[in-house]
Amino acid sequence: MRVAISTGGGDAPGLNAVIRAAVLGSINRGWEVSGIRRGFGGLLGDARIVQMDQDSVRGITHLGGTILGTTNRGNPFRWPLLGTDGKWVEEDRSNELIDSFHKHQLDGLIAVGGDGTLRIAHELYERGLPIVGVPKTIDNDVAGTDYTFGFDTAVQTATEAIDKLHSTAESHERVMVVELMGRTAGWIALTAGLAGGADVILIPELPFDVDKVCDKVREREAAGRHFSIVVVAEGATAKNGEAVFQEAGGPGGVGRLGGMGARVADAIAERTGKETRSLTLGHLQRGGSPTTRDRILGLRFGAAAVRVVEAGRFGVMVALKGLDMVEIPLDSVMGEPRLVGLESELLLTARDLGISLGD
Repeated sequence: MRVAISTGGGDAPGLNAVIRAAVLGSINRGWEVSGIRRGFGGLLGDARIVQMDQDSVRGITHLGGTILGTTNRGNPFRWPLLGTDGKWVEEDRSNELIDSFHKHQLDGLIAVGGDGTLRIAHELYERGLPIVGVPKTIDNDVAGTDYTFGFDTAVQTATEAIDKLHSTAESHERVMVVELMGRTAGWIALTAGLAGGADVILIPELPFDVDKVCDKVREREAAGRHFSIVVVAEGATAKNGEAVFQEAGGPGGVGRLGGMGARVADAIAERTGKETRSLTLGHLQRGGSPTTRDRILGLRFGAAAVRVVEAGRFGVMVALKGLDMVEIPLDSVMGEPRLVGLESELLLTARDLGISLGD
């Protein structure tokens, strides 16, 4: 067997643990294993394909990032190229990728990534490539799995930041607004907000009324609590409002979510008269050494993927269901992202604690 591993999309703590488990699991079965650099790009000449052995994965479980590199602009069906006129165009290079896969005499590909990477993996499987998917995102929003690695580390980083904001907010009697990642899902904001003792948590699943947010600030002020902590998911939206995107600057012309935290902070300051500051935690949530939970989860995902390859079952994604690793068809992951349910026990806990959700 000749197996290859790729990591695509945004990086997440725990990726190197997946790589290590997949490489060692393959080698211990007597297989040859290669690493594809920068997502699918290594099969298209964008980077390269490297041979992997025990030495190449020694001591990497605790490292953040990915030793194989990654990109979120590596869709072979819509490969971005800069035209002679300076504008981005897209080209279908999927046939070239498939030819490259066979040229390198590969028997299977373990593709690690989020919903975008997994969607590409499904399309390539439909074209005949033997692929197994591994779900990866700090946002925890991939359908079909209870948890993705990287989420726990992102929440830990965000919780530590919220903890630090408490002391400066109380010292200056300010409202501190912190914007967290998560795209259209509120898992990071809700979990970190609960753990960090936030007074207001705004998530994409519940459009908010800024007057309700200000009511919470005034309520605390009247109770002698002259500071407040407001956690805002980057994809949160006001009622009858739209998501906020940063200016687009790359292929596809699609902007990145971001800026809602600053808008909420401005509205609070204007309506309550309270001194308000905003902070966007940004890519700090992606970086750093993975937590113990993410290390173990990454190792489990990588090892499970190898077992699925060994069984010859392709076109599937390994997933965590309860305490067990299972496999589900890739086409079942292609629907809507996994969002926070409106009757989620986490949401009910927040309400029981008196946390405002802005609704």
